Amino acid sequence: MKFGGSFRTFCGRWALLSLAVLCAPSARGQGAAPETAPPLFPGGALVSYSSNFNTRGVMPDSSGGVPATARPTLEHEGNFNFTWGFYPNFDLTILVPVITNRFQMSNATVGGTGLGDALAVVKYRFYRRDSQRGTTQASLTIGPKIPTGRTNLTTANVTLLPASLQPGSGSTDFFLAGNWTYTGLFNLKRLVADEDFHSLVRTEGTQHTRLGSEIESRLWLSYRPYESKNVAHEWFIGPVLTWLHSKDDRISGVTQHGSGGDILLAGATTYVGLRPGMHLWLGVDWDVAHSTAAMFMPVRRHVSFGITQQFRLHH
Repeated sequence: MKFGGSFRTFCGRWALLSLAVLCAPSARGQGAAPETAPPLFPGGALVSYSSNFNTRGVMPDSSGGVPATARPTLEHEGNFNFTWGFYPNFDLTILVPVITNRFQMSNATVGGTGLGDALAVVKYRFYRRDSQRGTTQASLTIGPKIPTGRTNLTTANVTLLPASLQPGSGSTDFFLAGNWTYTGLFNLKRLVADEDFHSLVRTEGTQHTRLGSEIESRLWLSYRPYESKNVAHEWFIGPVLTWLHSKDDRISGVTQHGSGGDILLAGATTYVGLRPGMHLWLGVDWDVAHSTAAMFMPVRRHVSFGITQQFRLHH
């Protein structure tokens, strides 16, 4: 199933303790824990690593060279995350990605690996309500994406790859997110609806290129079929629905019409609590609908997995 133009669907998800992650023009991975709206407790901290793989189809006109708006046909993003609950209802997240991009052409594969753009964001939980059903929470997250990433990847004949295939963007961008977690959906205490809605507003960066700004909405319905009495071990599982929208790129002030578009992904995610504060997670998403512009390269499959450990940083 495919569609043209843009459609509207609300969807999103992710984190039990905190986290507001970014991603380049692609599907974002799961967060450090199962619910996204709650911040870390004051004095708490976590470290996590997530590995995200995105697969796209080959571009129809890629036989003659690398198109200026090409996205990786295979992309891996390894995210190193540190989050600190520095004040009640507030936490700070620093995320540093290492990105590998591969672009498949009919006669060659080009790409490379490098440090991506770092993200520094602050989350503020502005709403919490407890009831017999469960807890409802909402938060906002804001912060810059800093141009720390590599922007000098070349082909074998030392031709600079376009900005869309570089690990870094060379631009200082702005990240904004809204998160909502509703525990006790349909009055089932172990059923949780979690929505992560975020946007990355881009500026001009390397090679006079302004990559298209993005909006992502991710909805996760998780059920917890198992929880030990001391909460040392637990298991979350449920379906995920994600909508991704990206605007057209601009190169030297010229809009590259058809380079942006919409994608609808559906999949499932599971988290396993190995011990207090430690989670492993795995998520898989598939393309179920996307825009049909000639230069648009939708994500066809997204796989993410990771591990997180929470600890007390100070009292």
